[in-house]
Amino acid sequence: MKITLEFGGGAELLVGNKKKHEVTLPAAEDWRIQELLVWIKDNLLAERPELFLKDNTVRPGILVLVNDADWELLGQLDHRIEEGDTIVFISTLHGG
Repeated sequence: MKITLEFGGGAELLVGNKKKHEVTLPAAEDWRIQELLVWIKDNLLAERPELFLKDNTVRPGILVLVNDADWELLGQLDHRIEEGDTIVFISTLHGG
């Protein structure tokens, strides 16, 4: 299954400083956001996964959009991913 992952607001620093990733997920019956987060941890996160994930979900302060819709409206971790989806992770927290 081919999808697009985008990272912004500083989250791109955790994935090799690359904002857009065209990825092909391994064949499976059902991909949900929960499985995708594990895949991202294992395949894209270059360093400090604790800045992206906490307790098997994204850390507070990371906005998740699926095809420009807030994942909170779509069922969050249980949302089914479909071929061609664009999933965006935007960090809203900035240190200083």
